[in-house]
Amino acid sequence: MASADKRRQENVAGDFYVDSTCIDCDTCRWMAPETFHAAGGQSAVHRQPRSRDESLRALQALISCPTASIGTVEKHPMKDVLASFPIPVDGDVYHCGYHDESSFGAATYLIRRPEGNVLVDSPRFAKPLVKRLEELGGVETLFLTHRDDVADHAKFREHFGCERILHADDAAGALREVERLLEGTDAVHLDDELTILPVPGHTRGSCVLLWRDTYLFSGDHVAWSEGRGHVYAFKSACWYDWGEQIESMRRLAEYGFEWILPGHGRRCRFDREAMRAEMARAIEWMESV
Repeated sequence: MASADKRRQENVAGDFYVDSTCIDCDTCRWMAPETFHAAGGQSAVHRQPRSRDESLRALQALISCPTASIGTVEKHPMKDVLASFPIPVDGDVYHCGYHDESSFGAATYLIRRPEGNVLVDSPRFAKPLVKRLEELGGVETLFLTHRDDVADHAKFREHFGCERILHADDAAGALREVERLLEGTDAVHLDDELTILPVPGHTRGSCVLLWRDTYLFSGDHVAWSEGRGHVYAFKSACWYDWGEQIESMRRLAEYGFEWILPGHGRRCRFDREAMRAEMARAIEWMESV
């Protein structure tokens, strides 16, 4: 839990605060930007919530913080906050929250569908979230974009009996026990709506998931950069090969989609024509750095 004794001096006075255990993962800043911002290499409260909605988002960020570095002076009723997870994003796509420190605070997602729900990467195995997932139909498939964001995947497998999917090139150690290991770089069609696209670069086994030719769950392959104002990739966090990642981006740009929903970085939405232009711009930028 966050400690008032470790409250950062960069916080404004008031109820919410961030303490010095923050790992600068960016979670709270994109979940509740009206409350949290970057300051001195970590997060801090730059303005206290001014409405019920702002307070809800700040409390959702508190719950989602992977290091429990967000605290409040006052006690808040949490029943409605807990019930708000997973958080709707668009249609049947939800943000799970409950980010995990071992995944450096990566975002994870739920796709709710009659054919069986899909969990994209693993959040913390937290009882309130698990209960909500049960209420929403459970988890049939757990798609792991790459080796970095697997968190409590084994606990979700044990509880829901879901099939885990990961590329074999990222299956080291306990990950070798994953039920379905993919090979090569060809697209894998799970059904008429779900397509896995291997995109080596960030890691050798990185993959993305395309749903309904609309939603791209991109792991750590591609994201929106708030600071740069365009779609980009993480060259400073490329653990395998930057040239391979550029080639993967070129292949990915041949597909049509409207949403980019990453593990790290910010999500974004454009119409298809604008997204094609964004992908082209991203590739041009990647080739220049």
